[in-house]
Amino acid sequence: MADLDERVVELEVRLAFIDDTVNALSSADAEIARRLDLLERAVRDLRSDLVNMRAGLGSDPANEPPPPHY
Repeated sequence: MADLDERVVELEVRLAFIDDTVNALSSADAEIARRLDLLERAVRDLRSDLVNMRAGLGSDPANEPPPPHY
């Protein structure tokens, strides 16, 4: 009977460690997902800024209105 009790205690200890590991991995996964969302948003914003900059740099001077002194 003592052997059975020892085995049950060992299984309970292992289960507790597994439970802690699962909780830690879940927290890490949530943090990674949050950081990935932030990075994706930053990349989207940078792409938008780049498109706007390219549009501003690529404008044709012939299409610009003349300066006010003309």
